[in-house]
Amino acid sequence: MENINKYIARSLEDYNKLYNQSVSNPESFWEKIASTFVWRKKWNNVLSFDFKKPEFKWFVGGKLNISENCLDRHLLDRADQTAILFEPNDPKEKSQEISYKELYQRVCKFSNVLKNNNIKKGDRVCIYMPMVPELTVAVLACARIGAVHSVVFAGFSSTALAARINDSECKMLLTADGSFRGNKTIALKEIADQALINCNTIDTTIVLKRTGQKVLMNSNEKWWHDEILKVDELCDATEMDSEDMLFILYTSGSTGKPKGMVHSCGGYMVYTAYTFLNVFQYNPGDVYWCTADIGWVTGHSYIVYGPLLSGATSVMFEGVPSYPNFDRFWKICEKHKITHFYTAPTAIRALAKHPISYVENSDLSSLKVLGSVGEPINKEAWNWYNDNIGHNKCPIVDTWWQTETGGIMLSSLAGVTMQKPTYATKPMIGIQPVLLDLEGNELIGSDNEGVLAIKFPWPSIARTIYGDHDRYKNVYFSTYPGYYFPGDGALIDSKGNFRITGRVDDVVIVSGHNLGTAPIEDVINSHPNVAESAVIGFPHEIKGNALRAFVILNDENNCKEIVNEIKNLVSKTIGPIAKPDIIQIVPGLPKTRSGKIMRRILRKIASNDIDNIGDVSTLLNPEVVDLIIIGSKDF
Repeated sequence: MENINKYIARSLEDYNKLYNQSVSNPESFWEKIASTFVWRKKWNNVLSFDFKKPEFKWFVGGKLNISENCLDRHLLDRADQTAILFEPNDPKEKSQEISYKELYQRVCKFSNVLKNNNIKKGDRVCIYMPMVPELTVAVLACARIGAVHSVVFAGFSSTALAARINDSECKMLLTADGSFRGNKTIALKEIADQALINCNTIDTTIVLKRTGQKVLMNSNEKWWHDEILKVDELCDATEMDSEDMLFILYTSGSTGKPKGMVHSCGGYMVYTAYTFLNVFQYNPGDVYWCTADIGWVTGHSYIVYGPLLSGATSVMFEGVPSYPNFDRFWKICEKHKITHFYTAPTAIRALAKHPISYVENSDLSSLKVLGSVGEPINKEAWNWYNDNIGHNKCPIVDTWWQTETGGIMLSSLAGVTMQKPTYATKPMIGIQPVLLDLEGNELIGSDNEGVLAIKFPWPSIARTIYGDHDRYKNVYFSTYPGYYFPGDGALIDSKGNFRITGRVDDVVIVSGHNLGTAPIEDVINSHPNVAESAVIGFPHEIKGNALRAFVILNDENNCKEIVNEIKNLVSKTIGPIAKPDIIQIVPGLPKTRSGKIMRRILRKIASNDIDNIGDVSTLLNPEVVDLIIIGSKDF
């Protein structure tokens, strides 16, 4: 087994060399990376693909188990090293440090619990749990016995949970009595009970005792702690084919119907570990913290699989950044001497609103690398992050990727390749991005703007949408045949750095000009009285499309004056063509749980099509939709 470190870029020269190898001979390159993992049987050929079907197979015929690569192979040299460092919601509750040996034992025991309850290879298991170590245990236990995990974020409604259980025909549900979130206690079991009224595929529910609140238990529902007492800690890992399903994870669709993205065992393993080590430049002894929830792909790839495959120490945080105070993130960084901190621009902007004393009262000297994920980070947030958290000494990796891609696609490598505020910068080693015009022609050279596409497959590309391969083909491979189409627009500067400009349906053609909404939002957000904004296009009988900005103000006094200032600022900074025709002052913006603004809802509101907004129960703040409709002001 080769050592993966020889394939990690530690300098710009390394990056250029490895990148060139990865695009000139992808199969040879990825074969070398895959050879650094434990396989039961080596693959017959590295890659088979067809963009037309579409079909992608990596390490064809290879046999493995990803949990062996996350756990078993580390037991010789890092059994006592901390694998998971758990920080609970309540800072008065003791943190947990779970070693690789202990995590291995816990996973083996829960694997046996699953088997005792008739779960076998290929069965789907829905996981609806709080951010506690047992969630990671459950994920890895499913992987160990070949069951397919489908994690549903524990903030979703019973309707959303039921839809996901039914779509993937899950046989078992793993949940908890409740969860802690800031000063709230959420009745998870009660929500799950409501969901199960409309589900007929669940045979067994296993419930973790987390909050101690009273819950109703039916005959097919069992307590986690009782089931653990019935099993031992020896469980051989099930041999899996490289292309066997590892997990299904749902992501929002433009039509409102979630898409169950399917990821497979071999390619996902290879790519998540490789991107983790390259992007974050993790070294032994570092303490890495991704603040996401495992209910999202960021948590799958960069809390669980990527770090554990790499033998890292990965922090799990149960709480929220505002509880008990707005210094919680920074106190955790100080307490655990965090070296790598990976969070979302939404969190950065929220914390930047509060007195800087919350930051200054914490020792952040251990930090070496900062990361951003979930949406393009605006310049003001980037600068605040750089100045106040990184103290201008920590590289910031601004990562672009998707649930569908499985791992990071565009990003600087920390301290290795150049960083540029608001730019994701370079393609990850092995990724071949291009810009297309609206007709699908490649735009050659730098200083271009167009539709982002990927022209060659990578190991962790999602294999299908569960139960709906036609939709997978139509959404990602039909608009621009021969390419993977992620739905984003981008620009490339004179040095080959990529910047994501927003969803392509957020590239608005106004009087023949292609206008990305992200740069306009950046300008609006730079106004001192603007908290956040979202810009969309709406039909205009003269221009074809016009721009409408939904704007949250810090202070709603003198709205008319502020609106005029915003319009003048956009006109002066970008040009009169980018000036919004309408600025709508709103109390909030509809967002997914990962912090992305649901622009399709704003478009429905803008076109007065409020009867067809669709299901809003999966939003972080569904109540804000009615508030926008009823309580906003147009200028």
